[in-house]
Amino acid sequence: MINHLLTKPLNRILAIVLISSMGLSGCDKEIVDLVYTLEDDKSLGLQLQNEIASNPDLYPVLDRTEYAEAYAYLEDLRDQILASPDVRYKDEFTWEVHIIDDDVLNAFAAPGGYIYFYTGIIKYLENEDDLMGVLGHEIAHADRRHSAKQMLETYGVQTVISMALGDSPSQVAQLAAGLAGNAAALKFSRSDESEADSYSVDYLSVTPYRCDGAAVFFEKITAEGDGSSVPTFLSTHPNPETRVEDIRAKADELGCSTEYYAPSSYENFKAMLP
Repeated sequence: MINHLLTKPLNRILAIVLISSMGLSGCDKEIVDLVYTLEDDKSLGLQLQNEIASNPDLYPVLDRTEYAEAYAYLEDLRDQILASPDVRYKDEFTWEVHIIDDDVLNAFAAPGGYIYFYTGIIKYLENEDDLMGVLGHEIAHADRRHSAKQMLETYGVQTVISMALGDSPSQVAQLAAGLAGNAAALKFSRSDESEADSYSVDYLSVTPYRCDGAAVFFEKITAEGDGSSVPTFLSTHPNPETRVEDIRAKADELGCSTEYYAPSSYENFKAMLP
């Protein structure tokens, strides 16, 4: 029924009015899906990708030709995660990976499967397995459409639809700055963060990598300080210690490996970067 309604602009307009009057939290999930479709996700993700690519001074994305070897390495890791049966939109979303040359502890996923890593976090991590944990976490945010939900709650339905339709370039620029700048404008909820952690374990459980790789990141960053430097993309709610416990519990539940698969090859990847 919903798929049929998606073809009717009038029903979409009525749903926008309904959600705007009721508030997102009071609406049925099917109504939200009617208002903001997978096509909207892909359209907005492409606009964000274009916005980032058009501003190399703000977002120095590494050239795909010059750094072809580094991209091939990262894309191979991505493909191993996308082989998981738990990725819902592996065929619908783009799943492009990009590397931003900046010493920042951040990674983020734009709608539609556009994944960005800063060289800062790549160099901060010590093993390929740990990178896989973070990559799985970001893929989960995109695949579970957490960004879509947070955008609707933060900016409102009409603004988000306007961005998806290409009618609000200034808002798209603002959204890109929030994502890439590690701002809290789209800070994920406790349940979204927990779900992304859990799915990261699911994804890695069908690979040879340790399935609790995301937990290692938390252990490393909290061991070096009070946890205040934890980036927004792996925010402190729930706190890092609790997240480590939950990730390890999920690994125990699945019975997947928590031993390092590739403890030494990661340095070769780092050497490919500027």
